[in-house]
Amino acid sequence: MLKWLWLTGLVIVLDQVSKWLMVSWLSLYETVAVIPYFNLTMAHNYGAAFSFLADAGGWQKWFFIILASVISLGLLYWLYKLAKTKLEAVSVALILGGAIGNVIDRIYYGYVVDFLDVYYGSYHWPAFNIADSAICIGAVLIIIDSFTAKSDEKVTS
Repeated sequence: MLKWLWLTGLVIVLDQVSKWLMVSWLSLYETVAVIPYFNLTMAHNYGAAFSFLADAGGWQKWFFIILASVISLGLLYWLYKLAKTKLEAVSVALILGGAIGNVIDRIYYGYVVDFLDVYYGSYHWPAFNIADSAICIGAVLIIIDSFTAKSDEKVTS
C-alpha cells in the first residue's frame, strides 16, 4: 500500500506551503478575521498537542523530533505491511504526512507553526495547522475503519 505515499507527500507540501505563507504574512499573535468562528492567527507551539510541555525549557524540541521520527518510521512500516485495506492506508498516509510536516517545523524553526483558529464567542480551540488536521482526520478514519472492517474470522464465544 506504499502507493498511498503520494497522499503523505501532498499533506507535507500543503502543510509546508501554508506555513510558509502564514510566516511570511503574519507576525506572532497577529490575527486576521476570515469568517465568523474562524481566524488566521500566528502561533508558535513549542510543545505537543494543546501545547503540552511547551514550557519545558527546550529539551522537548529534540524529544518530539525523535518521537515523531520513530513514529513516522513505524507508520511507514505499517503502510508497507498493509495488504489491501484502502481506508486504513489512507488513514496512515494522512497521519504520516502530518507527523513529518510538524517534524520539519521543529527542525527548521524549533517549534510548530500554527495558524488556524476556530472559536465561539471568547472560547478558542488551540490554534492548529494542516498537519494537525491530517493527523486528526487520519485518526478518525482509523477509528471508523476499526468499526466497519469486515473480518474473515467469525467470533466464537
